[in-house]
Amino acid sequence: QNCKKLWGDGAVVVKTRKFKKNPLLSRRQMIIDIIHPGRANVPRSELQEVVGDGAVVVKTRKFKKNPLLSRRQMIIDIIHPGRANVPRSELQEVVGGMYKADPKLVILFGFQTKFGGGKTTGFALIYDNKESLIKFEPKYRLIRNGTIDKKETSRKAIKEAKNKKKKIRGTGASIAKHKAKRAAGDD
Repeated sequence: QNCKKLWGDGAVVVKTRKFKKNPLLSRRQMIIDIIHPGRANVPRSELQEVVGDGAVVVKTRKFKKNPLLSRRQMIIDIIHPGRANVPRSELQEVVGGMYKADPKLVILFGFQTKFGGGKTTGFALIYDNKESLIKFEPKYRLIRNGTIDKKETSRKAIKEAKNKKKKIRGTGASIAKHKAKRAAGDD
């Protein structure tokens, strides 16, 4: 499992494991592994500050390469005690850094925060290139991600187009398309 700590300049990496909530004592319990290369020790006050407030641990599981859709897909678990939630942009950068990918090619969706907070689970897709991202990803997720812009059309125009499309059936549909293209080309 991959585990990365968001904190400061990266001089100290804090990994948590065996995370559990103890509602009887109203506290969270975990085992903390501290990696501090080049430093003799880390002061307890510094650790309490890190684990207490802004600590975010991102773990991935069920990793799968999907060459047909030219992407990597996985489930990500985010442990964020003391924070309501983690911004999607921040998570894109972390997941992109973990898998050496551009954060713009990382799509995150389906997040659900566990009851009581502190842990969130969701899906992540990392596409190999922008073309496959645009080809395979649903339009609403592309708009949400900022890859494409949403075109503004009025409700009335959408309904008129829908009703016009309903009137043309069978082979007439392809003829109507051809006439529309020809008319657009003449302008």
